[in-house]
Amino acid sequence: MKTITAVALLTTLMLVGGCASDKSYVKAGFDFSALDKIAVIDVRGDINTDAARNQIADLFEAELIKKGYTPMERTQAQTLLKEQQLQALDLAGPRDAARAGLILNVPAVLVIDIPELGEEMTITAKMIDTETGGILWMADDSGGIGAKLAAILRLGPAMPDQTSQGLSPQKASQAKTIIKKMCKTLPAAAPTGPGARRKRHRS
Repeated sequence: MKTITAVALLTTLMLVGGCASDKSYVKAGFDFSALDKIAVIDVRGDINTDAARNQIADLFEAELIKKGYTPMERTQAQTLLKEQQLQALDLAGPRDAARAGLILNVPAVLVIDIPELGEEMTITAKMIDTETGGILWMADDSGGIGAKLAAILRLGPAMPDQTSQGLSPQKASQAKTIIKKMCKTLPAAAPTGPGARRKRHRS
């Protein structure tokens, strides 16, 4: 019963609470409406299962869609990169990330790093221009569950942050909150409000 109560409290706090810190960068003067498609090519860091990596990618793709972007299907992207033997490269580096984008025929790619996945979760995302290798957008955010809540959770049996099935419900909720806040700083690719007309073009 203590475990169930603690989990419910954790989920509630994550849904209504904010993140501890954040920072972002947007390339000045860049026309984000020129990005008709984008691929999430790499999720790395303190995350070691494919299911968990796919969850993080899915959360980012959901926010990209809200901003008017069209994410490339992740399975298709990974298959193409594997065929070109690019998965072994440092896709977090601008040069290799841009090379991957050219292979995938997308104008920009997104790389994600999660250096910390404990009581405090930290996420960094970079959108990289395929043509130049330059950073178009970058955001860094983190959030924790708090010392008091962490103490409550310790009263119950230990719950892994991630398994072969993916992130724990608490970590998934925490990641969703952080990613949603990060993507608020991402410029929209096209009008996304009610009745907005989607216009795609390349500059």
